[in-house]
Amino acid sequence: MGLTFVTVKVGNPANGHRAEEVQCLVDSGAIYSLVPGSILTRLQIEPHSTREFVLANGEVITRRLATATFEYEGRRGDSMVIVGEPGDDPLLGATTLEGFGLVLDPFRRELRPMKLPLK
Repeated sequence: MGLTFVTVKVGNPANGHRAEEVQCLVDSGAIYSLVPGSILTRLQIEPHSTREFVLANGEVITRRLATATFEYEGRRGDSMVIVGEPGDDPLLGATTLEGFGLVLDPFRRELRPMKLPLK
């Protein structure tokens, strides 16, 4: 299996004119998306809370959270985002993917529409 990268537009939900394209690794195992703090600062997106996260190696780290607008192939929505620190790579996580109504096809390494149950 390979890695899947997509370019998304990340924006400030309070100001639709502030947006920037970011290339992200699609990580359907990550709950939240991650965008470098330097980009969020340029977009004037302010963190609103802090959470602990467990890395694959078991290490626990603390990161700030914010809310950003994400756009991908005509799909748009607000999502929680981890404020990345130096050395953190941009990720597109499960909650953002689900908000788009997309799922990662691991065989084709592409995002595909998913059936959204309403029960």
